[in-house]
Amino acid sequence: MTDLENKLASHQQFAERLRDAYVAGAVPPLRDGLATDDAEGAYAIQAINTRYWQSQGRAVIGRKVGLTSLAVQRQFGVNQPDFGVLFDDMVVADGGRVSASTLIQPRVEAEVALVLAKDVSNPSATEEDIAEATEYAVAALEIVDSRIQDWKISFADTVADNGSSAGYVLGQKKLPLANLDLYSCGMVLEINGEVASVGAGAACLGHPLKAAAWLARTLAVVGEPLRAGEVILTGALGPMVSLTPGDSVVAKIGGLGEVSFTYEESSS
Repeated sequence: MTDLENKLASHQQFAERLRDAYVAGAVPPLRDGLATDDAEGAYAIQAINTRYWQSQGRAVIGRKVGLTSLAVQRQFGVNQPDFGVLFDDMVVADGGRVSASTLIQPRVEAEVALVLAKDVSNPSATEEDIAEATEYAVAALEIVDSRIQDWKISFADTVADNGSSAGYVLGQKKLPLANLDLYSCGMVLEINGEVASVGAGAACLGHPLKAAAWLARTLAVVGEPLRAGEVILTGALGPMVSLTPGDSVVAKIGGLGEVSFTYEESSS
C-alpha cells in the first residue's frame, strides 16, 4: 500500500473505533496513529463519520464551535478553535430530559446559539456578515461527551470525535441581534439550584459573532458554507461542568433568558 492508502485506512479504523465507542464505551486516546496536533487527519476522521451517520439517516442541521477559550487553546497547544457537526437527533427540548443511558461521561456548558436566515459562503466572512445573515440568537446548553476515556483528549482526539458533541438545548426566547449585547452579557449556569459556572460573551473568542465568523471562513474555504436555517453553537461562555444523574441544569444569559434540562437516571 502507498503512504496515502495507509493513511486513509488508518483514518477509517479510527472512525470505526469512535463509532463503536457510542455502544461499547470510551476508548483510549487515538495516539497509536494520530498525532495530537494532526488537524488534517482529525477532520478527515470526523468527515468519515459524518458521511457514515448521514448514510444511516441522520441529517446535519448545524455546526458547533469548540475551543473558543484562549486558556483552553493554550492547554491544547493550538491557536484556533475547532468545529463539529450537529445532527437532527441531538436536539433536546427546553425543559426536557436526557437519560444517563445515552451518554458516557457527559459535561455541560452554556452558549449563545445563532440560527441563520441566509447562507454565509464568503471565505473572508466578518462579524458583520454573520450579524446580517442571522435570523435570531437564543440561549443554549451544549451537552458534551467524549468517547475518549477519562476525557484525556488532545486537540486531534476531540476534533476526530466530532468536537466531543452529544446534544444541545435551545431556549424559547428567539431574539434578533439588534439591541442585544452579546459581548458583555453575563452567564450563570446552575446545577440543582447552585451556581456551577459563570462567564460572559467576551469569553467566547472575544465575542460569539467572532466565533461564528471564524467558523464561516473555515467552512467556506473547504466548500461547505454555512446554510440558511442552520443552528450555530458559538462556544462556551464559561467553564464546562460534569453531570451526575439527577442533575437539574439551568443556564441564564443576560438578554436571552434561560434554558434548561434534567439529566436523569437510566431507566431500568
